[in-house]
Amino acid sequence: MTLLGDTLAELTLALLKIPSETGSEGPIAESVLRRMETTTFGPRVLRHGNAVLTLPVADHRPVVALLGHLDTVPARQDGPPRREGNVIVGCGASDMKGALAVMLALAETLDPDSMWAQPMFVFYDREEGPYVENGLGPLLERFPETFARIRLGICMEPTSNAVEIGCLGTLHAHLTFHGQRCHSARPWEGKNAIQEAGSLLVDLAQRQPVDVWFGDLLYREVLSATMAFATGTRNVIPDVFALNLNYRFAPGKSLETAYQDVLDFVAGRAEVEFSDPCPSGPACLDNPLLKRFLTLSNVIVQAKQAWTDVARLGVHGIDAINFGPGDGKFAHQRNEQAPVDALEDAYHLLHRFFVEEFIA
Repeated sequence: MTLLGDTLAELTLALLKIPSETGSEGPIAESVLRRMETTTFGPRVLRHGNAVLTLPVADHRPVVALLGHLDTVPARQDGPPRREGNVIVGCGASDMKGALAVMLALAETLDPDSMWAQPMFVFYDREEGPYVENGLGPLLERFPETFARIRLGICMEPTSNAVEIGCLGTLHAHLTFHGQRCHSARPWEGKNAIQEAGSLLVDLAQRQPVDVWFGDLLYREVLSATMAFATGTRNVIPDVFALNLNYRFAPGKSLETAYQDVLDFVAGRAEVEFSDPCPSGPACLDNPLLKRFLTLSNVIVQAKQAWTDVARLGVHGIDAINFGPGDGKFAHQRNEQAPVDALEDAYHLLHRFFVEEFIA
């Protein structure tokens, strides 16, 4: 194990030991603020609510933002945060306390005056909650001119140090089917609302993913039933049955078109009420700073088959990608973990990106 690996492991463990479930990010925000204040970026660091960010200086250099969320999902772990050999275990290790440790280590080692690009550090709250409560939104509203200077955003989502381009949009559709209530011993006296959904559920089971290509990147649009509800008790034919459908749609598709996709599928067979719409994130394949990073790093490039704040940044005209040391398959899992080697690799790739003057 290297000295850098030990440092990143200790930083990750320190962050894991601060509970930070969504809505309770105050203590970790304060800890990150105090640590950032000791770096060379300290004079330009500030706290806004439970978010911490650095403000870039006014010069000609492009601004590249590193963005990481402070919160985690509720903890479901077998024991306290710990190191097991080359792996850090704890709630948020993969999503994304390990990435936060990389960001802090970069802030502590980069020289702001000796880089071709300016790093902007953004630590924000409430990413794991509803779209409208996400803490990045208030920052974009409070500091519009600062964020407008960003030429590339790097959302430090768990990607196993691959670059994941864009992201899927998402929305929920609450479907309501109506019947007529009666005793289950005499079902002919009513109409079963659950069975009214039968043809739609058959169609849903037979529906195949819709493949959308951006160059060599494949996004798969999917429509899934995720929850079901019925009125009454076990001996009553229900008069109301409801389904929640979750639709994931590709970059380039508007929310309005996504709504229409769902309505076309339902085809009048149920009442439809939409909620929690989140736009898709653009695939910024032509961004020159992204091309520079890919040339330098030679990492895997793939589509983001999920939603991230790349979409929120895209709404504000900011190109962004997903790149982080965490492994998505461990995110939100019991005994969530992050390998120290991946933390080191992410640090080295980003450090080199900021200090490398020329790429042949």
